[in-house]
Amino acid sequence: MSPTMAVLTTENGESQYQNGVKRLYESGISKVPSKYVLPILDRPNTSDQKPNVSNQNLKLPVIDFKELQGPNRAQVLKSLANACEQYGFFQLVNHGIPSDVISSMIDVSTRFFELPFEERAKYMSSDMHAPVRYGTSFNQNKDKVFCWRDFLKLMCHPLPDVLPHWPSSPVDMRKLAATYAQETKYLFLMLMEAIFESLRLVGTTENNTTEEDEMLKEFQDGSQLMVVNCYPPCPQPDLTLGMPPHSDYGFLTLLLQDEVEGLQIQKQDQWVTVEPIPNSFVVNVGDHLEIFSNGKYKSVLHRVLVNSTKGRISVASLHTLPFMRSVGPSPKLVNESNPRLYKDTDFASFLEYISSREPRRKNFLESRKLFT
Repeated sequence: MSPTMAVLTTENGESQYQNGVKRLYESGISKVPSKYVLPILDRPNTSDQKPNVSNQNLKLPVIDFKELQGPNRAQVLKSLANACEQYGFFQLVNHGIPSDVISSMIDVSTRFFELPFEERAKYMSSDMHAPVRYGTSFNQNKDKVFCWRDFLKLMCHPLPDVLPHWPSSPVDMRKLAATYAQETKYLFLMLMEAIFESLRLVGTTENNTTEEDEMLKEFQDGSQLMVVNCYPPCPQPDLTLGMPPHSDYGFLTLLLQDEVEGLQIQKQDQWVTVEPIPNSFVVNVGDHLEIFSNGKYKSVLHRVLVNSTKGRISVASLHTLPFMRSVGPSPKLVNESNPRLYKDTDFASFLEYISSREPRRKNFLESRKLFT
């Protein structure tokens, strides 16, 4: 029996897949197990096989955060509004987070996934409310076909309460990840102020305080979930995905990537690969912001490709209001010509929803729509 087969047969049934793709990769497999093989129509085929996959990389709109804080703010706000309406994504440059904080977060994330499996496995949990959770796929309790992805999820608020639960190895994990979490939280707060202003909800004479100012205060105590993603090299990347088509639940997601391509977004019914920009964030509109803007800003489907030669690390920081706080369309964006399109929702409802079924595409957002 080959060493690979020996590893796989020591783990009963499908438990081998619950242990993650990093473990499979380390065992030296040469073929993707059937548990990861997608139906033909869901596979990430190349453009000559499948017309809805573009062979051109996509350069997302670029928002210069430094310019946003300067005299050109009004013009940058217009660009921000256009990006959120037309793409649901943008690249954020000159964001002010020190480059050593960025590089250290990628480095310590890489080192975590290089730990022995037994060390990583200490943090395995099926409890979606756990302050730290190591796992695999997208929703491993419900997925019929698994994704080629392992993850470490870290609840970030309140930081003093959750930090003692975070991994103690690597020894600098807590310190570096906590610094990164604080920096991205501050950046998110600044971005949400700009988002509200771009929607003409704050910063104008006719709308000069109220609900939005209160929301900006609530965001300070809002939910922040940091998801560290590991996509090991895959022997047959055309058969599977790192993550399936999905949208994010919150207001904004700030994604930090290494230099390896993988993120694709759906633009005009085509899947297009996002071209990474060093030391930048990919920022995307979440379901809650689409609901709050009453459909003006779009939460867009995205997915992740894998490849056969390079592993990939990314860190997604997902932000929204406090756990039980409901979100609905802003009354200022609802009128006779723009009727209310969505029901109220909250993060707790989202967790209950995905716990009860296999998540697919934008089905949670669709469940929030009012069909009038």
